[in-house]
Amino acid sequence: MRRQEESPIILLGSRLLSPYIMLFGLYVIFFGHYSPGGGFQGGTLLAASILLIRLSGGRRVSRLQIQEFATTPLAVIGVIIYFLTGLAAMATGGYFLDYEQLPFLAMEPGYMRYWGILIIEVGIGLAVMAILVMIYDNMIKGEDYA
Repeated sequence: MRRQEESPIILLGSRLLSPYIMLFGLYVIFFGHYSPGGGFQGGTLLAASILLIRLSGGRRVSRLQIQEFATTPLAVIGVIIYFLTGLAAMATGGYFLDYEQLPFLAMEPGYMRYWGILIIEVGIGLAVMAILVMIYDNMIKGEDYA
């Protein structure tokens, strides 16, 4: 890989664009449980906004974002959110990810499905974002980029 030359225009453009991509990724995660989209698509958008800054700014700028050591715990937290939601439904007598059996008190089954799917989407989005950033970090680990 060629040595990266810093371009203030590209860095400024990516810094201006990245928050909007991140905001749209959060929108896709939080409204994907009843419209097109969801955790995987939103997590991919969140990762794209992070990787845009990492590609345009290099190692110096990427240290201001998610550190390399934090991606694995974030991915694990996302997977744990997913499985704890399924296990909570099983603990109350339902099947794995049977949202109507979640232990939310005094809620109608429709609202329990709503919140259960939203929790699942957040967990999936967090895991996908962290894993995609981790893949990128592992791919460039041997490369020399400033």
